[in-house]
Amino acid sequence: MPITPVIDHAVINVDDELNQAQHLFQRMGFQLSERGHHSMGSSNHLAIFKDNYLELLGYEADRQTSSRGLWQVAPGLAGLVWKTADAHAVWQHLQQCGLEGEPPTAFSRPVTLPDGSTTEARFCITRIRGSALDYGFSFFCEQQTPEAVWQPAWQVHPNTVQSLTAFVIAAPQPVQTLALYRQLFNCVPRMDAQGGYVLDSGTCRLRVISHDQAGREFALPPAGQNAPAKMVALCFQVASLNQLRQCLTQGDIQWQEQDNALLVTQQQAQWLAMRFHL
Repeated sequence: MPITPVIDHAVINVDDELNQAQHLFQRMGFQLSERGHHSMGSSNHLAIFKDNYLELLGYEADRQTSSRGLWQVAPGLAGLVWKTADAHAVWQHLQQCGLEGEPPTAFSRPVTLPDGSTTEARFCITRIRGSALDYGFSFFCEQQTPEAVWQPAWQVHPNTVQSLTAFVIAAPQPVQTLALYRQLFNCVPRMDAQGGYVLDSGTCRLRVISHDQAGREFALPPAGQNAPAKMVALCFQVASLNQLRQCLTQGDIQWQEQDNALLVTQQQAQWLAMRFHL
């Protein structure tokens, strides 16, 4: 079964620091959803955009059902999540590719809609085998109730972010890291003008670049010669850089000016680097 790559959302693992993460991202001008609690024990906040979103995923001590939750990875940008309309069909494809993780898993979380009514957001996910990527986790998400996520009132952000546009992985050998996605989607990534590789995937591209390139583009600290692949940065489209600057200033968040873009470094955003562009 051919699968078209479309990124659904990016996950930042914040472990038990959900309060700190919520405060930080609100200071950067993101509108965050009320804290949600999954039936599997994790908790989250979402920043919802036009057709994708950012998830701050963690846990509350009194709700956690198992150690470290579902992700078993270090804090930081940790999850690359793909859209699917049929998690069970994807599971069969993963089996054919030898990339299957756990079988499809259904879960949910209660949601209060903007009009005050309550509903339930329901999902079914199928995971890529964890040993296939040692720099985070990746799975396919069947959004069974998209109306419980993509509400217009939740898509308006003071910093004017419109969409998540790039998910960036730094790797010692980008071509080797890309092999997983070439196998998964049976497609050939293209080279970009900055010297990395791009997998077009809906409105959000997957970029795989060298550690040196990531250091130059995102002001990341130097990586060791044998540093493993790592999810390092996200890029966002905004409607107004001036309004973004105002939000960052009010939130006491420092930034660096780039060509028609602003960079919030990992030192400021704590878990990752973030670039905002028109």
